[in-house]
Amino acid sequence: MQDRGAGGSEDCQVIMAHATIYVGFTVPQLLRGASRIFPTHSALVVMRHSDFCYCTVNGTIKSKRKMDHLERTANNFRQEVISQAKVCGITNESETVKRLCLAIANKDFTFKAGQWVDFFIPRVSVVGGFSICSSPGLLEREGILELAVKHTLHPPANWIHTECTLDSEVALRVGGDFFFDPQPGDSPVKLVLIAGGVGINPLFSILLHIVDLHEYQEGKGNGYKMGTVKLYYSAKNTSELLFKSSQICKELKPHVTEGRISEKDLEKHVSKDTLWYICGPPPMIESISKLLSNIGVPRNCVFFEKWW
Repeated sequence: MQDRGAGGSEDCQVIMAHATIYVGFTVPQLLRGASRIFPTHSALVVMRHSDFCYCTVNGTIKSKRKMDHLERTANNFRQEVISQAKVCGITNESETVKRLCLAIANKDFTFKAGQWVDFFIPRVSVVGGFSICSSPGLLEREGILELAVKHTLHPPANWIHTECTLDSEVALRVGGDFFFDPQPGDSPVKLVLIAGGVGINPLFSILLHIVDLHEYQEGKGNGYKMGTVKLYYSAKNTSELLFKSSQICKELKPHVTEGRISEKDLEKHVSKDTLWYICGPPPMIESISKLLSNIGVPRNCVFFEKWW
């Protein structure tokens, strides 16, 4: 989710047209390079199991009036806990995206990898909605949550880019039905993650959570055992590809390629134990969903989150 009140129709139409990065790896390969690729540490927060959310897209997604975040997510799950948070870090993830590090005050505040937050700003009447890009384990270990927010004129995103400073105080509430939260006794699955633009955020959170799950399983000898993970990431140009500043270790370099996402690319990952997670603008989700249907992926194995 990228600020559901902020329209991005022009970007949506071209999001698949230019730069695509494909990363394919087994979890041990990911883990060997994790300390250099992802800011993560070893730990696992086991959350209560919930069913995955499956949504379908029928026809072209159009809207004459842009609904705000609270309207769009009125029927989504929301936690009751609202926590104060203080900005403890601000970095430029790209020319148009700022990454916020937030220290969470409430110890009861939790989330599942893939979920978003309602973002409350003092003296700003509009509530923002931003997907979390860090892992649940980072929150458990350090009390930290991270967001990567693209600049738009929508008040919450604009505030983050023009007024937010270190020690700025906001409030957060977790919501969303799009997440990956396997339990220790669950059967292993393979994941294919497909992201467009800032739609990488919840999938990046899932990716980091998988690293935590693997470290826990390796260290404790129990817990959930993950299958392989494939990531397809597309943006309108290479400068808009997020989280690329971290150096890719040599073990993963052979598994990184560039090009357009094609039916042939995805078809080779179809199996009975593969789950597909998609996040990006509505036209991208519509296109990928149709493609997956064409290659025989069951509808109940596809999960997606729209950003606007």
